[in-house]
Amino acid sequence: MNVIGRLTRNAEVRNLPKDKKVVNFSIATNDNYRNKQGEKIEQTTYFECSYWISEKVADFLTKGTLVELNGRAYATAWIGKDGEPHAGMNFHTSQIKIHGGGKKNENTTVKSQHKAEEAKPKSNENNSDKDDDLPF
Repeated sequence: MNVIGRLTRNAEVRNLPKDKKVVNFSIATNDNYRNKQGEKIEQTTYFECSYWISEKVADFLTKGTLVELNGRAYATAWIGKDGEPHAGMNFHTSQIKIHGGGKKNENTTVKSQHKAEEAKPKSNENNSDKDDDLPF
């Protein structure tokens, strides 16, 4: 399943037992349509997302960034501390394509895939020879 939306907050990396890490973030998706009466309806759906492959992608996931996610969506329900029922949509992310728009990564595209080495910005291949001359 593919989902496209904007991050509602900066991504957070959580350390788990056995040296595992997970990146958590939230996105909002918008759906616009007209009902039978011809009225324009705007519907927003929020997804709590997790990504287990590489924590380095968190540097690119800032509030407002437009992302395209591939993975599995599922609904959750629970009873809160207040005793009231709650529901939410979660998304277990297997691939992230970042289209930019956030504060840190304006116009940066990063593509991370399951079994990919690490997420990194696209490099300019013409500059690869110049890196050898750098003093650091």
